[in-house]
Amino acid sequence: MAIVPGDLREKILNGDPEYQKLLQEHSQYAAQLEQITKSPYLSSEVLIEEITLKKMKLKAKDAIEQRVARLAHRVLV
Repeated sequence: MAIVPGDLREKILNGDPEYQKLLQEHSQYAAQLEQITKSPYLSSEVLIEEITLKKMKLKAKDAIEQRVARLAHRVLV
């Protein structure tokens, strides 16, 4: 995976709608997880939902990083 400086990363992805969509999904999953963790007691259904959200959040993060690497490669090559 390419290491991309923050300013170049923003320049590359600023107008990329797919990147914006993935970033929004990641934020939504994080917000949902935050709500779940505020509860003092978690039922088995909520625990399963928490695990699912964590996986979805990680998948979105991986997709974001892949997109960054792919677009950075095009710019830097």
